[in-house]
Amino acid sequence: MRLSVLDVSPVVSGSSATAAIACSLDLARACDALGYTRYWLAEHHNTSGIASSAPEVLIGHIAAVTQRMRVGSGGVMLPNHAPLHVAEAFATLEALHPGRIDLGLGRAPGTDKVAAMALRLSGVRDRAESLADARVRLALTADEFPLQLDELLAFLRDDFPAGHPFRRVHVAPRVDAPPPVWLLGSTETSGKLAARLGLGFAFAHHINPTFAVDALREYRAAFQPSPAPGARTEPAAILALSAVSAATEDESDRLASSLDLSWLRSGRGERGPLPTVEEARAYPYDADEQTLVREGRDRHFVGAHADVAARISDLATSARVDEVMVFTMVHDHQARVASYAGLARALGIPSGA
Repeated sequence: MRLSVLDVSPVVSGSSATAAIACSLDLARACDALGYTRYWLAEHHNTSGIASSAPEVLIGHIAAVTQRMRVGSGGVMLPNHAPLHVAEAFATLEALHPGRIDLGLGRAPGTDKVAAMALRLSGVRDRAESLADARVRLALTADEFPLQLDELLAFLRDDFPAGHPFRRVHVAPRVDAPPPVWLLGSTETSGKLAARLGLGFAFAHHINPTFAVDALREYRAAFQPSPAPGARTEPAAILALSAVSAATEDESDRLASSLDLSWLRSGRGERGPLPTVEEARAYPYDADEQTLVREGRDRHFVGAHADVAARISDLATSARVDEVMVFTMVHDHQARVASYAGLARALGIPSGA
């Protein structure tokens, strides 16, 4: 089984975005040596707890300090961007790091409704006059995702049909081949689209664990091979999940307490830095909050390295995937690196050093 990394460059309590990005660079170096397959960064906005609002910028830096891993987006939220801009940004990354760049795409905004409105409607003369109007406009934008994807693929492949208004628009810089395209999702919708277009598919188990196995199996069963640039002749699926592992179960439980409090606050719309273990353990949870935290824990794999590795292997077997992408959020950077290292050893991942 292949093991990969999903990162958001988390900003932790008492630290800064500059330190968060430095930690991502350090983690990437470590995982490159540990034998991880790829390192993806996710697009998020309007939160002080995440430093990955521009994944294409961080991808270039991560690729520059690693040697073997593929580096990409997990993902770029396509409705927030012009397809031509995305195509040119990733063509530039491919020119800088040939054969090592992935283009993962999502249809969600990666933020709240108001920030999504700012991302998508800025500069438009007939801007929404109310939040209700903005929601309608944003819903329409999300529904246009397949059309945006078709346009992006046409730019990447330089194959707009004759008579199309963009026929004479060409992506610069030109590269030998565009990065492979992956669709991200937490329902079966993106999996069906990826299968029809012959693209890779990554499912976010940590967002929607209920549908993970079925969506990944359905993608593989429905996959239609494509020889087009950026597409695939065989299915390629990734199971993305949240995990916190340590030498002992007690230690992993202690580390995950930061994630528990962060999960609770996120549900209330509070998007601040990841709290310390001490802050999380001192928080006075009421009965309802304790229930929410327990429910949140069901989305995460928390335990000793060997136990978490065994549970991940079982889920991957059920979902019929041979690659798992791990998302680990803990306050202490060294504990985060140790979590990835322990999982790699427990899963028998050959060192990439």
